Amino acid sequence: MVALGEVMLRLDPGEGRIHTTRTFQAWEGGGEYNVARGLKRCFGLNTAIVTALADNPVGRLVQDLIYQGGVDQSHLRWVKYDGVGRTVRNGLNFTERGFGVRGAVGCSDRGHTAVSQLRPGDIDWEKIFGHEGARWFHCGGIFCALSETTPQVAAEAMQAARKYGTIISYDLNYRDSLWRSIGGQARAQEVNRNLAPMIDVMIGNEEDFTAALGFEVEGIDEHLSNLDPANFGKMIETAVSAYPNFKVVATTLRNAKTASINDWSAVCWHEGTLHQAPLRENLEIYDRVGGGDSFASGLIYGFLSGLGPQKAVEYGAAHGALAMTTPGDTTMATLAEVEKLMRNASARVDR
Repeated sequence: MVALGEVMLRLDPGEGRIHTTRTFQAWEGGGEYNVARGLKRCFGLNTAIVTALADNPVGRLVQDLIYQGGVDQSHLRWVKYDGVGRTVRNGLNFTERGFGVRGAVGCSDRGHTAVSQLRPGDIDWEKIFGHEGARWFHCGGIFCALSETTPQVAAEAMQAARKYGTIISYDLNYRDSLWRSIGGQARAQEVNRNLAPMIDVMIGNEEDFTAALGFEVEGIDEHLSNLDPANFGKMIETAVSAYPNFKVVATTLRNAKTASINDWSAVCWHEGTLHQAPLRENLEIYDRVGGGDSFASGLIYGFLSGLGPQKAVEYGAAHGALAMTTPGDTTMATLAEVEKLMRNASARVDR
């Protein structure tokens, strides 16, 4: 699988808060990259990232972290650094985890980053899809919100992928902070509706489908108890009617009772049938960031491995649940742990 997106340096205050901490732990992370890393580290599939970094010590730190994740870097573009970041820089993402009644907080510092300056023609997509034979391409709404040119790069990649029969997945991943100053939901819907006719597997939560595609979900409020999968079936019928190219539509279901206690599930529509992962009530959350990305990587693993839509959504939901029990954006789970959770095995100590 090949992912297109930004890889930022995440600075994590641990149990503290961004505005009062004196120390940060460094991780790498990014919506599209996290999916590729999860497929590699947890599920053992070969993955690559298409991205760009400013060539300075911060960029090299991000590279070093990517090495640990095992994601292929042969399509990473290095951009000359001007010394102070006037023309190009690397993205930073400050994220605190939240606890109890205090929700998680993210503060991005990612203006005019190297990857946001990618333009059509910068990446050799013919090589990636035609010669290297990538089987799956993944992108999302975060990358497409970074600049005027990033949606054009995504479209160029999708056109090349379609030429070679590569499966295309896209996570809507609506972030108000990214779209706010460039047209808000109206601009997000314009961008995503332009790309939607080229997508095979559309992923997002109920807020994403409303904000980023404009599909209303009737009968849904913030409580998971009212997130009836039948309502998502109605939404999916609307989406597939508008975009009959969608082969799979998948969404996570979350009720955040507190920042630390969530109900968690997921559904996946495939060829007219809705498949649902088991509901995990009162799931204890350590760090919720990256849970949706880990769901996507498990879902993709299920389909690439030929396990079918029911197993795919179960792998995704279990992997997402485990990813939220550890710090950082990226997974620390193993395939054995995912499959153990899918069997509803106990959490007793393994030794």
